[in-house]
Amino acid sequence: MQTNQHIMSASGSLQEGIAAPYDFTISAVFQEAWQRTSGFKAPVLGAVLIIFLALATISFGSILLADLFNTTDPAVSSILTGIFNLLISVASYPLFAGVIMMGLYRAVDKTVDFNMAFAYFSYSLPIIIAACLASLLVMLGFMLLVIPGIYLCIAYIFTLPLIIEKDMDFWQAMETSRKAVHQHWFKIFFIYVLMGIIYLISLIPLGIGLIWSVPFFVALHGVLYRRIFGIDAI
Repeated sequence: MQTNQHIMSASGSLQEGIAAPYDFTISAVFQEAWQRTSGFKAPVLGAVLIIFLALATISFGSILLADLFNTTDPAVSSILTGIFNLLISVASYPLFAGVIMMGLYRAVDKTVDFNMAFAYFSYSLPIIIAACLASLLVMLGFMLLVIPGIYLCIAYIFTLPLIIEKDMDFWQAMETSRKAVHQHWFKIFFIYVLMGIIYLISLIPLGIGLIWSVPFFVALHGVLYRRIFGIDAI
């Protein structure tokens, strides 16, 4: 694992992320993220498995409840199913943010535990608002010749950890992420394209590769965040 001195030398700051120039190499980010994947798999996979089982249980319960109403009123069943699906999506945002925070902790050699995925419900309101608003803007961007949607999809990628780690409100976090990413948008876009390819490849052998690709992705997100904004509030 890297020393604290090396971490500091490969860390950005909030001021750098917004105004001053920062830089990184894609190979260095991938190399560090891969190194940090060792010993990181168990807590990440444990958290992801618990989240998946919890959301699946809620989803299954909503289907059973919808079927119960379906015997009397199909319209009510359809509305109820839609409400449950919306609630499941909304509930997943704080959990997803918790997994992202695991990557930030790993990026600065802090102890990581699977319970961290469930530790940030106090930020639920700004997280949910930011996630819904960003999704809406991205969707509108795709409707406007696609390219604006692709741009915003990458530009808002650090919104959730900025809300938690920098204690920002939802709009401040969205704009901070967008302004910072804009400096090296193509680099960051290429990083996540490569991660998407790695993820797809990891699915081929019965999904066994996800044991490595999922923790690697979480670690990479944390490393990239630290190199752009620095991490000083955890």
